[in-house]
Amino acid sequence: MEAKVGKFFESVGNFFSGGEKIPWCDRDVIVGCEREVAEAQNGSSDELLKECIMRLSWALVHSRFPEDVQRGIAMLEASVANSDTSPLQLREKLYLLAVGYYRSGDYTRSRELVEQCLMIAPDWRQAQTLKATLEDRIKRDGVIGIGIAATAVGLIAGGIAAAVARKK
Repeated sequence: MEAKVGKFFESVGNFFSGGEKIPWCDRDVIVGCEREVAEAQNGSSDELLKECIMRLSWALVHSRFPEDVQRGIAMLEASVANSDTSPLQLREKLYLLAVGYYRSGDYTRSRELVEQCLMIAPDWRQAQTLKATLEDRIKRDGVIGIGIAATAVGLIAGGIAAAVARKK
């Protein structure tokens, strides 16, 4: 467990030190965060419970498993909708939502959320990095899409040409 937690913190450290990859989170960390939330629900202050839920949300949207990411998105969406938080807390929640949507492949929604983060804090490096990562991903997916379309058109044209040649 300690080795996995060490990898987790190394991953986060790489992200903050300028690496462009978004850190991943292991199931062990998620289970630990779930345990923290359960313990905080038994008589702890609301503030501690909110902190534990934020850590769990962070872990979920950084998971490699789509069902965890969707759980994290749902938790954060509910939190933002019922939010009477400060702009700083809202920025954090919007950022985590953007990460969740990025992980789930909804790049358009992710970009909208990261833009909202940057409206709150224009110099926030994490959001800027995610925005750059999103734009690179969108460009790469566009190029792949164009390649697939061109290949399909080529195959169709080739099939038509072969059919015309056979008729003659």
